[in-house]
Amino acid sequence: MELLDFYADWCGPCQMLKPTIEEFEKAHPEVKVTSVNIDDEEELAEKYGVSSIPCLVVLKDGEEVKREVGVMPLKKLEKFVGV
Repeated sequence: MELLDFYADWCGPCQMLKPTIEEFEKAHPEVKVTSVNIDDEEELAEKYGVSSIPCLVVLKDGEEVKREVGVMPLKKLEKFVGV
């Protein structure tokens, strides 16, 4: 399972979510977490149709299974990812 975290350095809510993503990553090493800066990775953001950030996408076997936009606390993030 993989979690894609689409963000931008200038995005306030993205910066608010960052510590939660880092905490999630430490607590769940079984989930690959990839942070994607939409300014640096425009093609990837376009591929996933990211129009609002922060945008979290859960991939299972390389296919998107869930998507959520916005800031969320750790417990909600864990429930969203399914761990």
